[in-house]
Amino acid sequence: MKNIFDVVILGGGIIGSSIAYHLSKMGRKVVIIEKEQLACQASSAAAGMLATQAEMEQDGPLLQLALKSQAMFHLLSSELLEYTGMDIEFVNKGMLKVAETEEIASDLKKQVTYQRNWDPAITWLDFKELHEMEVSLSPSIAGAMFLPNDGHVHSEKLSKAFTQAAVYFGAEIREHTEAISFIYENDQVNGVKTTKGVIHSNQIVIAAGAWSAQLMQESGFKINMYPIKGECFSVKPNKTLINTTIFSDKRCYLVPKQNGEIYIGATMIEHTFDQTVTPLGIASLIQRATQLIPELNEASWERVWSGIRPQTADGMPYIGEHPNWKGLYVAAGHFRNGILLSPITGKLVAELLTGTLLDQTLLSAFHLERHQETIV
Repeated sequence: MKNIFDVVILGGGIIGSSIAYHLSKMGRKVVIIEKEQLACQASSAAAGMLATQAEMEQDGPLLQLALKSQAMFHLLSSELLEYTGMDIEFVNKGMLKVAETEEIASDLKKQVTYQRNWDPAITWLDFKELHEMEVSLSPSIAGAMFLPNDGHVHSEKLSKAFTQAAVYFGAEIREHTEAISFIYENDQVNGVKTTKGVIHSNQIVIAAGAWSAQLMQESGFKINMYPIKGECFSVKPNKTLINTTIFSDKRCYLVPKQNGEIYIGATMIEHTFDQTVTPLGIASLIQRATQLIPELNEASWERVWSGIRPQTADGMPYIGEHPNWKGLYVAAGHFRNGILLSPITGKLVAELLTGTLLDQTLLSAFHLERHQETIV
């Protein structure tokens, strides 16, 4: 087994897999190192929402990054199906950001006006229009902001399709292999020590989600990132209850999947890597979800799960090169937007590593030194 590669990617989740896909397609010799199994953490736990404007209410670098990434999914879905035979279940039926009080309705109407700057198709639906679109919604909901271009995918299938497509173009996958430390000389990284030997490369990308901060400490540099656990559950009603994704500001979303399930999430429990699903967390979600759609009380129970999402101090991911070690890069901290931002992150990081990124303006806001803390 030869252990010399153009690029080593640490992390087999959605971000690492997207980077591997884009680099491999450009002809680079890539290996993905995953300490457990591919897509076993947040990438498989996510509901797969592409909530570009439902969650991002202000203009800025993150919104612009998200809009560019959202626009990639139509073509990406076809490409991945061609290369792998996998359907990522890209659905583009829109999203409803519902108003459960008149105060929220007033705020959402202002958002509609503001967000039309980026998507003129966004509209406000009053009570009658909303309930004609989704008849199962509670009559207590006053109206909703309709975002016709916010869709969803099957997150685990997307992550694994990225990986299989990378393999199609020559990438290697090494699961159950953990990175221990980096090898470097004269401030240039040239390899990584793993639990299964040394792998040599002059370019290494840390894309290990919430665990990326721990790997960065090996380089003597601390990024301001912390884990947030999200608990979820799913049900399967005996008839179609919703066609669009339902998003509530009260920390609840409902995503209808192609197999008939409705994914419901998610709690937010900060500073923990404990993936235990708690009765308290699921009970709170059940209460919120059934307030939105009372008929969910009669649906069949399917399953519960949780995932650990990587959050940063300012809510924006880290994407860029290590400030002190040449050849060491980071792409992590995407929090609730990892699925949405995976296509553009993979593309930009691949262009950055190959020297084909013509304009670094978009990436400049996500550099690592914005919360710099060197470990002595």
